[in-house]
Amino acid sequence: MTIRSLCVTEGGDRPTVAMFVELRRAGIDLSVVGPPDNPNFRALHDAGVPIIDIPLLKNFDRDGRARLRKAMLDGRYHIVHTFNSKALTNSLHAARGLPVKVVAYRGIVGNMSFLDPMSWQRYLNPRIDRIVCVCDAIRRWFLAMRPAFLRMPATRPVTIHKGHKLEWYTDTPVDLAQAGIPAGAFTIGCTAAYRPRKGVEYLVEALEQLPADIPAHLVLIGRMDAKRLDRRIAKSPARARIHRVGFQANAPAWSAACDVFCLPSVKREGLARAIIEAMAYGVPPVVTDSGGSPELVVDGESGFVVPIRDSQALADAFERLYRDPAMRQGMGAAARERIRTDFDHADTVRKTIALYEELVPDPDAPRAWPAA
Repeated sequence: MTIRSLCVTEGGDRPTVAMFVELRRAGIDLSVVGPPDNPNFRALHDAGVPIIDIPLLKNFDRDGRARLRKAMLDGRYHIVHTFNSKALTNSLHAARGLPVKVVAYRGIVGNMSFLDPMSWQRYLNPRIDRIVCVCDAIRRWFLAMRPAFLRMPATRPVTIHKGHKLEWYTDTPVDLAQAGIPAGAFTIGCTAAYRPRKGVEYLVEALEQLPADIPAHLVLIGRMDAKRLDRRIAKSPARARIHRVGFQANAPAWSAACDVFCLPSVKREGLARAIIEAMAYGVPPVVTDSGGSPELVVDGESGFVVPIRDSQALADAFERLYRDPAMRQGMGAAARERIRTDFDHADTVRKTIALYEELVPDPDAPRAWPAA
């Protein structure tokens, strides 16, 4: 018998869906719970990965839990691997009393507490066998939670970086003229869904602090229509050089068109896909020392890592890259190479298989299943 895994998700980005396909090809008997009409799932259909349609409408979905439990019983899965909070909460309830291993995915740092009852219904639940942390910063955070006597076993959180393939990033960079940016202008890109913790205001301030002979333009990609940001940009002396282009389905191609990419997060950052996409296109990144960003960028080699909430440090990094085109080109090439060698998708698949084999060393071992 091979290891049987039921992966529960509401969608899944390209790396996650590709991982499902590769796990199946590697011999894992894998099925996915999710909406069959999700555009991201076309690759699953093409690869023959079974998709089970079980809508999970809320954190405690009675019908969804019942259907999940029936799927677990019918499939006699060894592992239930969840990829978001609703999937985890409902799967934990559905798996009660069943001889399955529960694996959770965690993509951000923090935002839970031993004093929060919901945290115990999710990632602090002792029923979880492993938490796959997308960066080591998340694993370290779990193991440093206080009080120490309530901490989870050190073996429970494990780091598996979400890998990518350079071949996914071959689109032609967009023409930034459509955003009103002059040809040849030095451009700084930032892709994010606006939240205060993303630190976009510090990026605006950094633009203002650049010397007058550097008329840089800032391209904000993603949903950034927050009133707080509206007010900050409205009072900026550099507002004519700040371009909010909104959500773009081809966001990586926008990043690829920029000279520099920046994510100025102030806390809770995981392993930001936007940074990886820019690096894959050879765009040098400037990131803050937040969460997993320093795990992506080698400071001074494949980009710059600066302190959080330090707009002057951001501006200084931008100025260095502006004034030294050779450095900019070299860091961009090093950034692309780092994704190729250190964040390769094949490593993610290999480490996930190793985790499954650790949890299920003998798939043929008898297990006590309750009656349906």
